[in-house]
Amino acid sequence: MAKVELKKPIVEEISASIQGAQSIVVADYRGLTVEQDTQLRKQLREAGVTYKVYKNTMLNFAFKGTEFESLTSYLEGPSAIAISTEDATAPARILCKFAEKAPALEVKAGVVEGIAYDAAGITAIAKIPSREELLSKFLGSIQSPITNFARVMNQLAEKGGASACEAPAAAAEEAPAEA
Repeated sequence: MAKVELKKPIVEEISASIQGAQSIVVADYRGLTVEQDTQLRKQLREAGVTYKVYKNTMLNFAFKGTEFESLTSYLEGPSAIAISTEDATAPARILCKFAEKAPALEVKAGVVEGIAYDAAGITAIAKIPSREELLSKFLGSIQSPITNFARVMNQLAEKGGASACEAPAAAAEEAPAEA
């Protein structure tokens, strides 16, 4: 069997996994201990991110003609890729956070929603909260005025309803007329 025939299934596997991906981050994993690598893989798996180590030539072939082709210039030395099809910021967020604890992990570059970023750009993207966090903050900001309105209405009801508010207002209107 020729070498090309052996490599073709691997390139097809990579191509299938990057198809429909919202983001891909390339990292250098040299220097990580087995325990650190296991922890990293667990965190990525829990977030729904695929993390694999491939030969750079295989990645080059798979990236050709795709929106991830810009990553080929960063494929030097050992490279691992983190792929997410759901949360575009998850690979960057998890890898950068893990790199703080394990400085041996080096984020090289990535593509997030079709835009290529270098290591500094990926670090900036890592600071963006997850979709769930953003939604909860948004819902909290929407709910706050409604909660405040309900609290005011409840206080009015406890004081005797709208008639209790109208009586002092009517008395205030009549008082200047008498003077």
